[in-house]
Amino acid sequence: MKINTSVKSPTSSGVKETAPRASNAGMGTPTAAPQGKSSSQDKVQITTLSSQLQAMESSMNNVPVVDSARVEAIKLAISEGRFKVNPEVIADSLLATVKDLMQNQKS
Repeated sequence: MKINTSVKSPTSSGVKETAPRASNAGMGTPTAAPQGKSSSQDKVQITTLSSQLQAMESSMNNVPVVDSARVEAIKLAISEGRFKVNPEVIADSLLATVKDLMQNQKS
């Protein structure tokens, strides 16, 4: 394989910088953007749906992710030998999940 050395380096491409670059001396501190006049057409409108979603999110923050009472009941049933596993229900649920995943991949 032959290497072509006719490619010019980026510094010799003839591109000149017209404005000095902003210094990033602060490293992570954003530089202030030039402030121009704001357009009189700039508007922010929050719909009722957005307000409803925000209220739902706030109410969901108070709901526990795991139902501790249900977990303890299942633990007790397992330890006492009362917990029954229904393989047909598990298989049906697994197949339904796989079908959903396959449909989502096609979409």
